[in-house]
Amino acid sequence: MNTPDNTLDQPTIITSDDGDAVDLGGLGVHWKISGGDTGERFAVVHHPIAPRSLAAPLHYHHNEDEYSFVLEGTLGALLGDEVVEAGPGTWVFKPRHQWHTFWNAGDTPCHIIEVISPAGFETFFREMGETRGDMERIAQVCAKYELEMDFESVPGLCERFGLTLPQM
Repeated sequence: MNTPDNTLDQPTIITSDDGDAVDLGGLGVHWKISGGDTGERFAVVHHPIAPRSLAAPLHYHHNEDEYSFVLEGTLGALLGDEVVEAGPGTWVFKPRHQWHTFWNAGDTPCHIIEVISPAGFETFFREMGETRGDMERIAQVCAKYELEMDFESVPGLCERFGLTLPQM
C-alpha cells in the first residue's frame, strides 16, 4: 500500500472496517488515512459520536485545520462565538487559531469524517487513548501537539447544549 517515500501511489480502497479504532468515551476514532500515506499533507479519521455527547472541551489548535463531513446524524459545533448545526452531506470547517468544540446534537448516533491538515494530529488520538484519564498525562499530550484545552468549559457547554461528556 505504501511506496518507499511512504505515500499512496496507486488507487486504494479503504473499507469501513479498515484501520485501527479506539473509543474515547462518547467519541470514537477510526483511523482511515494516516499522514504517512499522504506525505504528511493530510490525514482522515472517522468519528462516531454518541447521542447528546460533547466530543471535546473547548480547544484551540495551533498547527492544523479540521474539516468535518457529516455522514449521519446532527453535528453541533461552537466555532469562535458562532453555534452551528450540520446534517448529513454538510461540511464544517474548524480552522486553526480559533477556539472551538463539537458534539452530537441529536438523540441518534452521529458519524463524521474528519480531514486533518496538515497531518500529524491524528496520532494525538492514539496517545489520548493511552492516558486513561490521567490529567497530568493529558496535559503532556496536549502540549506535545500544541493544543490548548479549556477543561473548565465542559460543565457550561454540557448545560448550554444539553450534553454529557462520557468518561474514557
